[in-house]
Amino acid sequence: MTYQKNNRHLIILAVIGIAVLAMGILLFMIPPALFPDPANGFQVLRSMHLGGGFNNMVAPDQSDISQDYSEYLTWWSPGQYLVPYLFKLIGFNMGQAIAITVSLCTLSGLAGFYCFFRKIGFSPLISALSLVFIICQVAFFVPFVYYNGGEILLFAFEGWFLYGCVSINKPGIGLLLFVLLAGWVGFFFKSSFIWMYLAGICCLWIRLSVNAKGISEWIKKGLWVGIPAILSLAAVYVFFLSKGQNPTETAKGLKIAAETFSFPLASPLLSGFSIDDLAHGLLFHFGKVLVSPCWALGIVLLFAAFSLLLIISIIRVIPNNNYRLFITIFYFGALIFFGFIYIRQLNISYEARHYRILGILIAPGLLYLLARLKPVYKIGFTVICLALTAFSLNYLAKGYTINNTISARGPSGIAQPNIDQVSLNKIMQLDQQNKNAVFVFVSNDIGLEILHNRIISLSPIADDLKINIDDYKYDGFAGPLYIILPESYNGPKEKMIMKSFPGYTGFNVSMLSDNYVLYAADRKR
Repeated sequence: MTYQKNNRHLIILAVIGIAVLAMGILLFMIPPALFPDPANGFQVLRSMHLGGGFNNMVAPDQSDISQDYSEYLTWWSPGQYLVPYLFKLIGFNMGQAIAITVSLCTLSGLAGFYCFFRKIGFSPLISALSLVFIICQVAFFVPFVYYNGGEILLFAFEGWFLYGCVSINKPGIGLLLFVLLAGWVGFFFKSSFIWMYLAGICCLWIRLSVNAKGISEWIKKGLWVGIPAILSLAAVYVFFLSKGQNPTETAKGLKIAAETFSFPLASPLLSGFSIDDLAHGLLFHFGKVLVSPCWALGIVLLFAAFSLLLIISIIRVIPNNNYRLFITIFYFGALIFFGFIYIRQLNISYEARHYRILGILIAPGLLYLLARLKPVYKIGFTVICLALTAFSLNYLAKGYTINNTISARGPSGIAQPNIDQVSLNKIMQLDQQNKNAVFVFVSNDIGLEILHNRIISLSPIADDLKINIDDYKYDGFAGPLYIILPESYNGPKEKMIMKSFPGYTGFNVSMLSDNYVLYAADRKR
């Protein structure tokens, strides 16, 4: 009996590993669709294949559609498309390459966080159960339905980065290389890693200096960490961020609202228990709106109080100083970082996915607290986790079904939920028949199936019809123009799209299928 108790964590880890491998095999057979951000990244990769420079988005110029413009894409880091591309070079199509990427990143992330939880002082059982809690979260299953690019890549790296921050105990070459390279690797995976990087190296510096005598020793230890960190961030800025636009250049002035600090404060529970995902976004909606703005703000304020209480309880009860340090720095670091962003109204949304690291970090501390409480609290927590798991598995099952039976597939192998197979087949046929045409879509993933012609990806038009016409207008003439729209665009939306190309006349309208319409023109106005 004692032997079985001592090895329960091994059973849990084995079950987790087998489950992830099974999901990975199924994903390889049914590759996922794309979220918009990585879809933009793959458009850059497509441009590079067609002769564009590294990390350059090449597309028709709005002032003269017959010409191209090129933009160095700094809004997102290049890892989201370059990592899958490594597997594509072996001989897989992009859909299969993405499936391999997601599977390996998931296994790496779980292994990294398990090692970090063990290194920071938690028992093997609590560390293993913490992985179970992570798996319950909706965010864990998302990349198996929609490839989310940098987020799954960052998940693969975060745990190992934290493990390094808690493992290094003295200055030296190892410390210098770790700090320098961690900044580059993390940013390569996802640009938002920067705030986690700063929080992590701050924890590392405090750990190295906590027993130092006098301020001078703290400064000396700080130089060991600070110099390579500055060099790492400086290289990121000079060789990448400075070459184009990024979210830090979209400030709209100063604004303080109730959610400015309450959302970061609430983030551990909003992300850890997938509350923001279950609500389709409390403040930033990415699906059917389930909660009114007033109720959403109330929920955020309530969970801000609960999250703060949880963090304080963890800090007071958990005996391990390193864990208390990390949870404190990351929680309040996120509050300062995102609070500053929201005050300046930068283009960063109120979404719990930005704070997933906090929903992961609370896992072992929360389980440690529950172990000290009465059985009724443990039962309640178990019921919540089971319900969350049921929702997540239902999301996964529906996603697999849609990607397998409804979504179209082209040469890329990526699931295309925004087009049907009949329509996509006709579009690919037109692509084969033309070499100087322009294809226009209102979804930025379908254009990845166009191999021989140029593409334009327009933002979808909302039902309120409010758009900035300058974002849609393309002047000039450049050979055949093929606009592919959902049948639901029939009416004002289709007219707005066609007016966006004033150089063309004589549009011919034909049904690609029951759900999609082709607007073709090859005459100059």
